[in-house]
Amino acid sequence: MTGPLDDVLVVDLSRALAGPHATMMLGDLGARVIKVEAPGRGDDTRGWGPPFVGEPRESTYFLSANRNKESITLDLKDDADRDLLLRLVDRADVLVENFRTGVLERLGLGVDELRDRNPRLVVLSITGFGHDGPEGGRAGYDQIAQGEAGLMSLTGSGPDDPQRVGTPIGDLLAGMYGAYGVLAALHERSRTGTGSVVRTSLLAAVVGVHAFQGTRYTVAGEVGVAQGNHHPSIAPYGLFHCADGAVQIAVGSEGLWQRFCEAFELDVDGLSTNAERVANRSRVIEVVEAAFADWPAEELLARLGEAGIPAGKVRTLDEVYAWDQTASQGLLVIVEHPTLGSLTLPGPPLRFFAGTAETTPREHTAPPTLDQHGDAIRAWLS
Repeated sequence: MTGPLDDVLVVDLSRALAGPHATMMLGDLGARVIKVEAPGRGDDTRGWGPPFVGEPRESTYFLSANRNKESITLDLKDDADRDLLLRLVDRADVLVENFRTGVLERLGLGVDELRDRNPRLVVLSITGFGHDGPEGGRAGYDQIAQGEAGLMSLTGSGPDDPQRVGTPIGDLLAGMYGAYGVLAALHERSRTGTGSVVRTSLLAAVVGVHAFQGTRYTVAGEVGVAQGNHHPSIAPYGLFHCADGAVQIAVGSEGLWQRFCEAFELDVDGLSTNAERVANRSRVIEVVEAAFADWPAEELLARLGEAGIPAGKVRTLDEVYAWDQTASQGLLVIVEHPTLGSLTLPGPPLRFFAGTAETTPREHTAPPTLDQHGDAIRAWLS
């Protein structure tokens, strides 16, 4: 691949999702990513299913986080394999790992040892709850982190119904923050000539996206709770039922509220400001759903669009991937897998332009089979 990072070599010692998502992001940008996996079994996610596809079977979970990578199997407890890894480190720009604290040190591969060999190396290290502190050694799994970091308390139909987000958002956010930290460290290295260590965690990543819910507590002393599909600070903003389903609207300003009332011939007292509407949320929901009750969803969305009210439907994933807007943004890529043939994968979320010409990398490689590139990498290092 070509791209903004096509001169960067990444050694990926991570598994599961947070680290692999970070390295996939770097691979999407053109970096050469060499994924080091345990012999015989590989990344944990190779066994996470069903669904599995093909024969030998491949996990769709693994396929989601490992495009644009090469795979080599190494036993890090074996002297010869550990020596080969160190030769990779000598050439690398970035190393990514998400072992529990202390594991690499016990293998003789601690950060200090790695950076003694290669002072330009940038190391990204991802843990569950941080590398230090009273609970720094805890293992990190996404749903546990979503609960511990407060996200589940904000998600669900109400305070007594905590729910996890439907994707492993803590893992994904940690990977995203990690990749962003790596890019900052590479930029710093261009000035100093020396690499650095970037650390993040699932806890840090989730707290990092508390946004207004965080300051709602730290500044105002209010503890946010789950309240279903309606925004805690803006009304009406959420999901509302209509004649044959539901639509979502976001009335985020007083001007939009006025246009909304005009479009649906609403004349209600005591709801002219957002503060009044938030304080009387139940009444707002009743007013809006009464106005929508006789409207079919498609006609309602058209009417909202004419009035300039931000609105949308709730799509299933098959509808999202069939949507022409999704395809227009490069969010589907086709790759050739060595055993599964042609695959369509969700694509990278970034696009690049030089002036008016798009320079987004368009060629992508399929997630590798286990040790697919082992012989080639060993020959390259010899």
